[in-house]
Order: sequence, then structure tokens, then C-alpha cells
Amino acid sequence: MPIRRLLSSYGDYALAAIIGAVYLGEVSFGADEAGHRGASASIALLFAGALLLRRKMPLVPLVVALVVIELNHTALRGVAETGAFLFGVVIAIYSSGRYTRGRVALACALLVLAAIPLAALDPRQPPGFTDFVYFAMFLGGPFVAGRIVRYRREREQALLGHAAALELERDARAREAVAEERTRIARELHDVVAHAISVIVLQARGGRRVLHDDPEDARHAFDTIEHAGEQALGEMRRLLGMLRRNDEELALAPQPSLTRLDELAAGLTTTGLPVEITIEGEPIELPPGIDVSAYRIVQEALTNALKHAGPASAHVIVRYLPGELELEVLDDGAGNGDGGGSGHGLDGIRERVGIYGGELDARARPEGGYALRARLPLGSAR
Repeated sequence: MPIRRLLSSYGDYALAAIIGAVYLGEVSFGADEAGHRGASASIALLFAGALLLRRKMPLVPLVVALVVIELNHTALRGVAETGAFLFGVVIAIYSSGRYTRGRVALACALLVLAAIPLAALDPRQPPGFTDFVYFAMFLGGPFVAGRIVRYRREREQALLGHAAALELERDARAREAVAEERTRIARELHDVVAHAISVIVLQARGGRRVLHDDPEDARHAFDTIEHAGEQALGEMRRLLGMLRRNDEELALAPQPSLTRLDELAAGLTTTGLPVEITIEGEPIELPPGIDVSAYRIVQEALTNALKHAGPASAHVIVRYLPGELELEVLDDGAGNGDGGGSGHGLDGIRERVGIYGGELDARARPEGGYALRARLPLGSAR
């Protein structure tokens, strides 16, 4: 706002000029100042100039005001009895309370306190109790008002600073949540793509080998490739849709879950890796994060078996134990499969288990094949 900016920049100059002009006029034409108009005019200009320092050096106009009051009682009677001076004194005292702190504020408070009897004790007339009460209110009131305004403004600034700190903290948490979500989506995409491409590569190799000798098997391989591709596309659309759809739409989308392990097993069985599912314990409703991660762990372990175990079968055991979930994926392959891959599948499983403070054990079985065991504490789900 232009007016507010003008007042902030030039308000003190205007205030000092107005008080100085009125004060100068009063002492120049007043009857009491007939014998010392020149000195009174100089004091008026000095006091008006001191008011220019009321924000940066509020002690200065306060001291000048008290000196003028004392001169009024001694050498220059009437110099402190003008309306402009009284108004200026109120401004000076208020400013000493509003714009000071620490030792300077204490000094101003002591000066205001000392000014009360100074103003009441007029050598030419005995003061009464009402004089002390009047000057206590007249001089102490503006100082107290200045302190109250200062404390209120400092409190407002502290609250604004606290609100700004909370806003920054919320922004930091939001950025962290976005980063975590991107990491989770990247991990999900890796699992989906790795599984689908492994199935497609293996079936494409098998279909190519039997294309001329056994067209029926080749057709079956191509059907599996088509199904794996469609499934991967659906999963990728769901994951990418999480970036732009609202929560209600996401709630309606099918989520990876241990309840869908039978579908996963059936799909892998058609690709040449027979999978058996065993559930031990009483199934419970799992936290969404645990449920998705458990499904992905099993999917990645079976994908690794499909790629690396060679001709084999797999057995998945899901154990619902008190306070934790155990997953065990066993295969009886020779470990000489040529499915290829980047070798990051086990790292992804270890990362998923680590997020929930779980434990992972993956090693070759003495009787042949490979075993992966993961434990996910349910109490640590976030």
C-alpha cells in the first residue's frame, strides 16, 4: 500500500515537523515566554529534532523531554506547558517503551519513574497526592503501553517464525514422502518388468526351438508371452496411474497381495515352473505396505528361480506367526538356468525386507536347489 509505505518512510519526519512547528508557534506567541522567546524557540527545535531518533535511539528524546521539564521548573517557566510539548512527551515515553530492550529499556524505565516526582515537585507550589497520581498515569501510562505493544509484536513474530518453521518442516516431509514414493514405484516397476521380461525371454527361446518341430508347444509359448506382456502392461498402467489419479480411483484398482499368490503360481506353472503354495497359520489382514512387499518378494524369488534354476519346481510357504510374517521360497533346480538377468533381484528383495526391519536368508540347499527365507515383523509396518 503506497500510503503505508509513505508513513513508514516519512512518518517520523512529518510528526517531528508538525510538533516542532506547533511547539515553536506556542512558545513564540505565548505570554509566559515573553522574556525568553529565543531560548524557548531553540528548545522547541531541539526537542522536535530529538523526536526523529525515537525509533533508533529512543533514549535521546526521553532525556531531552526530562531536561525540558526540569528547565520549566527552574529557568524557563512555561516552556514545558504547551500542548505540543505534552503531546511530544507522550510520544517520546511511548517510544522508549516500544523500541528498547535490555539495559536501555531498564534505563528508560528508571528515567520515567524518576520523572514522576520531578514533574510533580514544582518549587513554586507544594504538590499534592493527586499531582503524583496524575503524573504517574501521564508519564507511566505511555511507557507501559509501549512495552505491551512491543511484547505483543515480538510474540506475533515468534508465532510467525514458528509457523514458518512448521511450514518448512511440512515441506521437507512432503519432499521426503515424494522421494519415498518414487523409490517405491521404481522398485515396483523393476519387479513387474523383471518378472514379465524373464517369462517372455524364456518362452521366446523355448518357442523358437520348437517352432518347426512342435507348433502346438510354440503356440502355447506365444500365448504365455502374450499373457505375461498384458499382465505387465496392466501393472505398469496401475503404477504410473498412481502419479495422476486420486485416492478413490487407486482404492478401486487391484493391488498386489498375498491373496493373489494363486494367480502368480498359475501363471508361472504355465511357463514351465510348477509352483505349489502352502499357507501355515491363521491368515490375518496385513498392513498394505507389508502385503505388497510380501507379494513382490515371492514374485522376485520365483522369477529368479525361473531364470536361474533350470528345469525345476518351486514351493512357496507363507507362515502367519504371532507378530511376524515368514516367507519361504524353495526350488529343486540345478542352478544352471540361462535366463539371464541383471543380478539385482536379490538386492531388491533385501531392500524390501530391510525397510521393515526384517531378516533375509538366501542360500543354496544341501540337497540341491535354492532356498530364500524372509521374516517381516508386523509391528514395524509403516
